[in-house]
Amino acid sequence: MLTSTFTFLQGIGPTTERRFWQEGVTDWQSFLNQPRIAGLSPDRKSLYDRELALAQSEYEAGDLRALASRLHRREHWRFYDTCRSGLLCLDIETTGLTAHDGASAVTVVGLHRNGQTIALVQGDTLTADRLQAELDHCTLLVTFFGTVFDVPFLRTAFPQLRFEMPHFDLCLAARRLGLRGGLNHLERELGIERESALQGLDGMDAVRLWTQWRQGDPAALKLLLAYNAADTESLAPLALLLYKEMMLQFGPGSSSSAVTPPTIHRVSSR
Repeated sequence: MLTSTFTFLQGIGPTTERRFWQEGVTDWQSFLNQPRIAGLSPDRKSLYDRELALAQSEYEAGDLRALASRLHRREHWRFYDTCRSGLLCLDIETTGLTAHDGASAVTVVGLHRNGQTIALVQGDTLTADRLQAELDHCTLLVTFFGTVFDVPFLRTAFPQLRFEMPHFDLCLAARRLGLRGGLNHLERELGIERESALQGLDGMDAVRLWTQWRQGDPAALKLLLAYNAADTESLAPLALLLYKEMMLQFGPGSSSSAVTPPTIHRVSSR
């Protein structure tokens, strides 16, 4: 999907991109191979050729961060197939609802990749260096509402952190597909299951559990980490489901730009 993307070219929107696909110009190389493109002047074609050749060079060199800077963040779902082996799911717990509240802090950062989950905990393993090391091994960051919540919170807590990789925000994709509600709601809708002891817990419970642990209840931290792990791990199957649906709705094989009711099949993450 990534090399079929043309919307980063100046003046090219989804409608023109879809026209390219329908006319057989399905990727960068096929565009470059065409001496002329209907609707484009020779000067415009030459300009796009240079930009696409540069993008293709960056792609072949593995410079996905440069490509990510070209695309609007809502289009970063297009990196999924290319970056799947380096995918990192991230979910945080905090003591507040906004990163700009001086009293709010990040308490837990859950990280899931290649079937393994770790939790970085405030006052113990959660440091800027440790978190940056994890991010540096990531080719695609996956979050739920992370462009608005998780990443701004982490930038406030650790200003030196670098988030240069593509970022697939599943909340943005879900809303674009007409799917509403938070992560737990989508899990139930799509059949992604979690342990019964964790069902019904939410962000406010995470704040409460952290407070209880700080007051001397070790069981509270255990439950908090289990809740965070469930949130973090569910992002992986959800990312696959949403990517497939985005491809059906907005990829080269889709018949139109109109959004039809989602056809996502229910699955279990366990």
